[in-house]
Amino acid sequence: MIRPLLVMRLLTMPCLWMSVVQFVFGELSFMLFKDDVGRAFAIPALLTFSVSLVILLGFRKYALPSVNTREAMLFASLTWLAVGVLGAIPIISVTHISFTDGVFESISALTTTGATVLSGLDDMPPTFLMYRQFLQWMGGLGVVIFVVAILPMLNIGGMRLLKAETPGPIKDEKLSPRVSSTTHYLWMVYLAITVLCALSYYAAGMSVFDAIGHSFTTVSTGGFSTHDASMGYFNSPLILWICNVFMLLGAINFALHYRVYIARRLTLYWQDEETRGFLKIVAFIAFLLALFLFQTDSEDGFWVSITQSFFHVISFITSTGFAATDFGAWPAVTSIILIFVGYIGGCAGSTAGGNKVIRNIISVKSIGLEVKRLVHPNGVFAMKFQGRTISEDVRHSVMGFMCLAAMVTVLFTVLLMMTGMSFMASLSATAACLNVLGPGFAELGSNFAPLSDTGTWLMSFAMILGRLEYFTVLVLFFPVMWRH
Repeated sequence: MIRPLLVMRLLTMPCLWMSVVQFVFGELSFMLFKDDVGRAFAIPALLTFSVSLVILLGFRKYALPSVNTREAMLFASLTWLAVGVLGAIPIISVTHISFTDGVFESISALTTTGATVLSGLDDMPPTFLMYRQFLQWMGGLGVVIFVVAILPMLNIGGMRLLKAETPGPIKDEKLSPRVSSTTHYLWMVYLAITVLCALSYYAAGMSVFDAIGHSFTTVSTGGFSTHDASMGYFNSPLILWICNVFMLLGAINFALHYRVYIARRLTLYWQDEETRGFLKIVAFIAFLLALFLFQTDSEDGFWVSITQSFFHVISFITSTGFAATDFGAWPAVTSIILIFVGYIGGCAGSTAGGNKVIRNIISVKSIGLEVKRLVHPNGVFAMKFQGRTISEDVRHSVMGFMCLAAMVTVLFTVLLMMTGMSFMASLSATAACLNVLGPGFAELGSNFAPLSDTGTWLMSFAMILGRLEYFTVLVLFFPVMWRH
């Protein structure tokens, strides 16, 4: 049974947080950047804070009981919708784009997709640019996880919220017996890697503003930039390789980062089966693409081909979506390769999107298991991951997820084509939004502005669908969700 008043009370928390964020950026505009956009942030911040506080105080007589599974899924989905709409208000005020495009830009930021309808970023107010970057950083580990981390009152039932938000098929592993402590550890790791990223960018030649802004969107694997040319603006191989390192760190399980820090053993990364598989996939595909780019003279020399290949493969497989060159001008087959690696995705428990490496490993092992059973019908076989036997429930859920991902891709591609987009543009946009990746191809090679309003709303829904990995959102449309 779903308790609407409880869900409404829970929703005031991320709304209050969004108002605080916008108020801070309003003050930054007034006090630091002095770019005359402070009102665009301060006014919606005060309105949101006031309304949320009234709702919170109005329902204070209701006790906050344990959150059940249905309420957790509804809360997770509505949180992304609510903060997406609220986050769009300053974007619309500053850029004067439509409500549809503003919500798309906001949801793209918060889900760390990185798809944009904007151009002319180099000339936009610094407060606005840093706001876009911060929204991606905030959405990296999830607004819901942040709410659980800072609200001890949600300890009861908090793990249900964490499971509804955390990407990956195996979500029961905790760093601490208390869910609030678990999320605190994750955010500590997240913050530490972001600081290291910003310092590295600054040492490599970025300005303080660009170093901080790009650290937000690198570690969150978001991909927004303060420049239209993205990472290509800096024209620096060193910056690209630094970016590679931190995109990979953002796409590796943050619980594993914490264990490496506690144990002081870097070898734990290679001992982890998912991380080891992830790094092997990146190296294999990037080397093949580099050889192809070199042979087709798509880039200037072998080492440039290596740099551009590794950067773009890592950018796509981690769902970051940064660009450093006009990869749309590469041979057509490279577009398919980049879309494909976007579906592979990063590791579970990371900020990356995609289907996740663990699901791909289990899928391949499942195929191998079925082949063994076909050859040896009387044999008894067990499938293991990381030294542990994978239960049939996990295997079936993984295969169900992979099938659903394929079906949803086909559906959204067809729906976009019905709005007038070409097949390649429709497929790349669908892949970009479902995998929270960002870049498109064909008509959408520069940005997503060519989408119709219908297509824009479809892709906004696709981003939330992909960010919450399909089932959390889709279950809301089944009658069983609402039955007592």
